[in-house]
Amino acid sequence: MGAETLAGGRPGRIARVFAFLQEVRAEIGKVTWPTWPELKKATSVIVVVVLVLGLAIGWLDVFLQFVLVKLVARLF
Repeated sequence: MGAETLAGGRPGRIARVFAFLQEVRAEIGKVTWPTWPELKKATSVIVVVVLVLGLAIGWLDVFLQFVLVKLVARLF
């Protein structure tokens, strides 16, 4: 590896940091990055799904509030 070593044979902290950064750089080079159209499509799908889930949770909240607060309160 060529890193500086301490008396115990273990690489020093700075040498380990540099080795880690070199490994990170090598791994980032292996990444397949999305194209601009793929990124726009994926982002739009995520935005639509989040909006639909938000509306569904909101409607469920209103419905459960009506059932549990209004109707149950009338029973007692």
